[in-house]
Amino acid sequence: MEFERSSGVLLHPTSLPGKYGIGSLGKEVYEFIDFLSESKQKLWQICPLGPTGYGDSPYQSFSAFAGNPLLINLEVLKAEGLLSEEDLELEEEFDQGYVDYGRVINFKFPLYRKAFKKFNTAASDIEKGKFKAFCVENKEWLEDYTLFMSLKDHFNGRPWSEWEKPIKFREEDAVDRYKEELKDTIEFHKFMQYLFFEQWTKVKCYANEKGIKVIGDIPIFVAFDSADAWSNPEIFHFDERRNPTKVAGVPPDYFSKTGQLWGNPLYDWNKLKERGYDWWIDRFKIILKQADIVRLDHFRGFEAYWAVPAGEETAINGSWEEGSGADFFNVVRDKLGKLPIIAEDLGLITDEVEELRDEFEFPGMKILQFAFDTGEKNKYLPHNYDENCIVYTGTHDNDTTLGWFLNLSTDVKNYVEEYLDIEASNICWGLIEAAWSSIAVMAIAPLQDILSLDSGARMNTPGASSGNWQWRYKKDMLTDDIINKLTALTEKYRINDQFADVVNK
Repeated sequence: MEFERSSGVLLHPTSLPGKYGIGSLGKEVYEFIDFLSESKQKLWQICPLGPTGYGDSPYQSFSAFAGNPLLINLEVLKAEGLLSEEDLELEEEFDQGYVDYGRVINFKFPLYRKAFKKFNTAASDIEKGKFKAFCVENKEWLEDYTLFMSLKDHFNGRPWSEWEKPIKFREEDAVDRYKEELKDTIEFHKFMQYLFFEQWTKVKCYANEKGIKVIGDIPIFVAFDSADAWSNPEIFHFDERRNPTKVAGVPPDYFSKTGQLWGNPLYDWNKLKERGYDWWIDRFKIILKQADIVRLDHFRGFEAYWAVPAGEETAINGSWEEGSGADFFNVVRDKLGKLPIIAEDLGLITDEVEELRDEFEFPGMKILQFAFDTGEKNKYLPHNYDENCIVYTGTHDNDTTLGWFLNLSTDVKNYVEEYLDIEASNICWGLIEAAWSSIAVMAIAPLQDILSLDSGARMNTPGASSGNWQWRYKKDMLTDDIINKLTALTEKYRINDQFADVVNK
């Protein structure tokens, strides 16, 4: 699919401001969209929206289809009569600069249960009908997900691999018994998904009305402790006990000398092919309801993936295995049409990966923070771009631009300043201008770089087991000066001009 020249901002909704400990889908997200509109931006990129578990990573979700209940806005529930003003009183204020996930969960979930109880007793027939229709429309994934989450509650959060054998193996009698025993909890989890998708749909519609497209994100792999792995064991490489025989990761690279051992189960692509890639087709359908453009994380894994024997402590002793290749994308195109896909093609990329990307005309990614350490032929330097790529100052996995620059050697710092023709004090906006002025079809900067924040605002450090996904901006950071600077830069390079009033062309 051809994209049009445009620019925007990377910000995951958890990083929005708000008084209840985590960004959510209330007035603050609409104000952020207004900020994008006022500063002439046309793209808003997010991370995956799924429900997160241990480690809080949106790339390790309990479901590839469900939404994260923590993003449900409480003020909206109050406005709908499901919560009271008293319900939202805080004994102690939340920190406004970072997310304390444990405290947020303990505060929000009892309120969700109150809202659910009030909905059951006081909602109109129209509202109950909308809820029922949502459950019917999403039955294919919703039934498995809500049973899975209810079982996790029942088994005190233990992973499905440690559940009683009959339900671990989804024996029919056990499934039927638990569906009856846990029916109230199942209904509660369905209700939370209904609330999430009701709120998110309105947010996306508002963005589109403002001429802004949402870039969503599909992680190639799913978490082992997920509804997807538990309910679809036949599409993964599991042994007879349903333990993974090999798991996902990447070999040593820029981010880690021992590689990254992600631990995700690996797909049995032959089995998926026999089924017409049905699970993946359904996955694309749900993301295309959430977003206008789709970033495919770890695109190279569709050509070949790094398989690490289960039980290894690092990713060093893995091997490359053949992925789904062009056959998968041909089937997807045949069933869904030509999709608006961005290929995350970072890391160790081979000619075969580039050929697969180019065969389907997917734009790849260019990261400016990777551009200055290997000389003038570095593919991330703007003078080496072709038009069909997306340029970023950095991503959620990078340090902030200011943090990155401060940790460079003196020689590399000098080269950055010379290449960009800037002074060190202007490094963040210098990198943003390099992105906006390039020939890349899209240019995106994390909000942290637009705000010129240091490493304390970093979103994620790959390989670190804690301390990630916590950063939030404060409302007063989006100043008129920031809006004017971003507007001026966007107008200077005529980004977004040709489709200012067009959404989803």
